[in-house]
Amino acid sequence: MPSSVALGAAVLVTLALLLHTLLLQPSRIPKGARLPPGPKGKPIVGNLPDIPPHHSWLKFKSWADEYGPIFRLKIFGRNHVVVSTEKIANDLLRERGNLYSSREQLPMAAQLLSRNLRPLFLPYGELWRRGRKVMHTLTMHAAATSYQPAQIWESERMLHDLLRAPDKYELYFERYAGALVIRLGYGKRMETGEEPYAREILKVVRTVERVASPGQYLVDTFPILMYLPTWLAPFKREAARLNAAELKLFRELLYEVKDKMREGKGPKCFAKTFFEKQAEFGLSDDEGAYVIGTLFEAGAGTTAAALMSFVLCMCHSPEWQKKLQKEVDDVVGKDRLPEFEDIPQLPTVRAVAKETLRWRPVTAGGVPHELIKDDVYDGIFFPAGTSVHANQWAIHRDPELYPDPETFNPERWLSPKYPTYREPLDKFPNLQNYSAFGFGRRICPGQNIAENSIHILIARMAWATHISKKPGVDVPLYDYTTGFNVQPRPFAFDLKPRSAAKKTMIDTIWESNKDTDPLA
Repeated sequence: MPSSVALGAAVLVTLALLLHTLLLQPSRIPKGARLPPGPKGKPIVGNLPDIPPHHSWLKFKSWADEYGPIFRLKIFGRNHVVVSTEKIANDLLRERGNLYSSREQLPMAAQLLSRNLRPLFLPYGELWRRGRKVMHTLTMHAAATSYQPAQIWESERMLHDLLRAPDKYELYFERYAGALVIRLGYGKRMETGEEPYAREILKVVRTVERVASPGQYLVDTFPILMYLPTWLAPFKREAARLNAAELKLFRELLYEVKDKMREGKGPKCFAKTFFEKQAEFGLSDDEGAYVIGTLFEAGAGTTAAALMSFVLCMCHSPEWQKKLQKEVDDVVGKDRLPEFEDIPQLPTVRAVAKETLRWRPVTAGGVPHELIKDDVYDGIFFPAGTSVHANQWAIHRDPELYPDPETFNPERWLSPKYPTYREPLDKFPNLQNYSAFGFGRRICPGQNIAENSIHILIARMAWATHISKKPGVDVPLYDYTTGFNVQPRPFAFDLKPRSAAKKTMIDTIWESNKDTDPLA
């Protein structure tokens, strides 16, 4: 019986794919327009066999070099377009955001795992807009500035521990990012980064990244498999288990704040703001739980990944570490740590941050947008339903915008001889609306908070520490994890205090501040 059902499903899938392929007839293409070029695929499966299961953006970059900055892929009859320059990505995803701001409803990630509640995967519509309003309220520039005391406190703890056990850098970077968002989201203090709820949240983050990665589940390629009964669909059982776990966690964190509010002890946090304005936001408890949970997902892994890439950059570019250290010493001196008020006078810090995200983007392949209506751009026709991939790896290697793109060179943000230079240098470079955070209406909502974190952490690490390769130990240029958010796999390096006096100062500061509440 199971084999006959599976065979029937396979036949239906094949018929559906053939029908889908036949829908895009030449007569549908407007006169004077053309389809994008692209690699020739195979019957029915299209280009799927040619796309690597991991780090597909590297292959997409080589195809862009061959076919141009807009090329087309076919995967089982579905249209995918990859864009490889910032101008084209902005022209489509920002300037035509009313058409290009939706998401393909991947059965496993969007429908089964997230139950159509996770804003990252929601289609462009009313529920997404309501959730986005909450995010904007919580993360806009004025709100982000009010969170700086928490970022200072967490950075002091990170420096203190990092100087004692640099081999635990992954834990401390993840704890900084996770503890910050837990504090901002739910008013909770994360002590070690290894609390059960902290590891559960990071597990949710990793699960989302894994489940949403291309090619992980057959049902995403063959959506008709959604019609299989649960007893015949192990992916449905897995998704139900994962969804139950993450929804339970999100609810517990949210209702913990609600219980404290009833007692008159509600901490200042995203969850409290949500409950105070819930009627205005027009979201149910579960919808709000996923909005706030998504802000954690957006901030925890990505900030930690950026810091790991920063360390990698310093290992490979010691000359830029010296420039960083000199700038911070000149502006700040030796008697205090850098503060947010110093950041406008630290253009090299900001340039190193921006170049790190260019050279080693966290979301290297981008998260695809879905086109909701037929469109023509520069004579090229895109049918409705096309998934548009802004390939950050290629965008950040456009030689016209980034000469000698494979070289880590923060000077491209500081010198007028480069096309990316902007002034005044007390404002630029910055990370506002930077392509590393996505495009258009789907740009990362937490970019203001992330920018503050990355700037203050790089400034403070440059002031306090010296990073170098271990003698005789190789540091790979690109050995990164898999998923749609990536970070360097663990590697060995040396990290030492720049002076005994600076280490003592950090110890003293931490000991005097560790029992305070920065958001009280």
